[in-house]
Amino acid sequence: MSGIRGQGGTGGSGTRGGGLLVAGTTSDAGKSVVTAGICRWLARKGVSVAPFKAQNMSLNSFVTRDGAEIGRAQAMQAAAARVEPSALMNPVLLKPGSDRSSQVVLLGKPVGELSARGYFGGSGPAARPLPGTVAPGETASWGRREALLGTVTECLEELRRTHDAVICEGAGSPAEINLRRTDIVNLGLARAAGLPVVVVGDIDRGGVFASFFGTTALLSAADQRHVAAYLVNKFRGDVSLLEPGLEMLRDLTGRPTLGVLPFAHGLGIDEEDGLRVSLRGTVRESVVAPPHGADVLRVAVAAVPLMSNFTDVDALAAEPGVVVRFVDRPEELADADLVVLPGTRGTVRALEWLRARGLAGAIARRAAEGRPVLGICGGFQALGERIEDEVESKAGTVAGLGLLPVRVRFAVEKTLARPVGEALGERVEGYEIHHGVAELLDGAGEPFLDGCRVGSVWGTHWHGSLESDGFRRAFLRRVADAAGRAFVPAPDTRFGELREEQLDRLGDLIEEHADTAALLRLIEDGVPQDLPFVPPGVPEATA
Repeated sequence: MSGIRGQGGTGGSGTRGGGLLVAGTTSDAGKSVVTAGICRWLARKGVSVAPFKAQNMSLNSFVTRDGAEIGRAQAMQAAAARVEPSALMNPVLLKPGSDRSSQVVLLGKPVGELSARGYFGGSGPAARPLPGTVAPGETASWGRREALLGTVTECLEELRRTHDAVICEGAGSPAEINLRRTDIVNLGLARAAGLPVVVVGDIDRGGVFASFFGTTALLSAADQRHVAAYLVNKFRGDVSLLEPGLEMLRDLTGRPTLGVLPFAHGLGIDEEDGLRVSLRGTVRESVVAPPHGADVLRVAVAAVPLMSNFTDVDALAAEPGVVVRFVDRPEELADADLVVLPGTRGTVRALEWLRARGLAGAIARRAAEGRPVLGICGGFQALGERIEDEVESKAGTVAGLGLLPVRVRFAVEKTLARPVGEALGERVEGYEIHHGVAELLDGAGEPFLDGCRVGSVWGTHWHGSLESDGFRRAFLRRVADAAGRAFVPAPDTRFGELREEQLDRLGDLIEEHADTAALLRLIEDGVPQDLPFVPPGVPEATA
C-alpha cells in the first residue's frame, strides 16, 4: 500500500488499509502510549489512521456521540489520530465488578455480567445476562473464542476499509499461554487479520531482554511468525550502553529493536487499569505549577473500590496551584479544601468502604461545617438518602450518606449520553455512564447539571464536566470562597489544549526515537517473511 508514504491514502475508498498490532511483555509496558504515539505521528503526516483494541478491561470508559461505551484509552487514541471515537475501535469492553466477574459491553452496549471462567470458555458459572439484552442461550457462546473473534475482526476490517492504517493495541502479554485458546486481542487477532506485531517492553522495571526473549520463545511457531520487532520503552540513561544487548537480542531472535523511547515525565494520558483501587499520593507525574493567587487549593479524592473514570480529576490537577491526591483515611481529609467522591462500578460497596474506613463520618462533618464536597456519578449516588439496587449489587434498599435530597433506583438499562448544559453561568459538556436513576425530591436543593446542590455539597452524574474551562474556573472560585482560600484560577488554562500538547509529545517520542521507516514498512507490507523460530515455543495444539 503506497498511501501512507504518499500521504494521500486510501481512507474512504474501500481499499483495505494497513495495520499493526502493538503488544507488550507485561501490562503497563506502554502499549497505550505507543499506540497513541504512532497514531499522532501518522496523523501529522496526513495519514488517515484509527486505533483499535479488540478487548479492553477497564473501569475508565467514554461515551461516543452515538451513545456507545468504549474504553477511555481508545477515546484518547482516537484524539491522537484526530478522528471521532467509535464503538468499532473497542468492540469488547469488560468492566470489572469484582476480582472474578465483569460486565460485558459489546459494540458499546452492556449485554450481561460474566465470570472470568465463563468469559474465557471454562466450565464455571454461566453468564448472568441483563434482562432484555440477549437470549439466555446466547450467553453460553460468549466463552467461545470463535463467537467474539468474528465480531472483532469484522470491526477491524471495517476500520481498515475506511482508513489508510489501523494501529491495534494488545492486552496484557501475548504469552499468557493459559489463555491462548480464547485470545481475541493479541496473537489470536494478529493471525486472524494478518497483522505484524511489535512487542513493547518496559525497561524501567528491569529484565527487558529476558522479557522480549521469553515472550517470543513462549509462543507457538505460527504465532512467532507474526512477531516482527521489539520496542524499548521508559529508558533512562545513555542509549549506547544498551546497544550491545539489542544486537545480541537480534542475534538470538532474528528480530530488530525499532527504537528506544526515553522515560518521559508528566505524559498524563488516560489510564485504563480497571482493577486498581488506590492511587493514594499521586495523580500524574507532572510539573507542579505555582498558584496564580496567594494560596493553593487542596483536593482529596476518595479512592473508593472499583473506582471508575477517576480521569475526571485530571482537569483539576492541570490547574496551577491545585494539588490533587487520592486518599483512603479520614485524617487525610483534614486539610482538604474539596473532597471528591468519584465514580465507581460498585456504589453500595463504596458506601460500605466509606463507612468502614471512617470516611463517611468525616465527610458528613465537613458538610455540616459548610466545607465543599463533590460527588460524581457513583459518588453522587452515595451522597443521596437511599439506594434501591437489584441490578449492580443486588443489595436491595441501602441507606446513602444522606447529604443530598436524592433517591436512586438502579435500572437494568444503562444510561449512555453526551449531555450539554449550563451551570454557574457557564456552558458545560459531559458524558453519562450509569445504571442508577436519581430522583430529586420536590423543592429540595438547588439544581446542578442533572443533579443538585445543598449548601457546599454538590452532586451530578456528568463525567468530564470539569474539562469545560469556564465552568471549572467558576466552580473552583466557589470552592475557594467556601474554604476561605485566596486561590485564584488561572485565566488561561485550556484543558483541551493541554491534552493536545500531551498527544503531540507522544507523537514526538515515536518520530524522534523510533525507526519510523521500519514501522511504515510493517504497516504497509504486513508480516515479514522468514522470521526465525525461537525455541522452545509451545505446541500449536496449545494455541
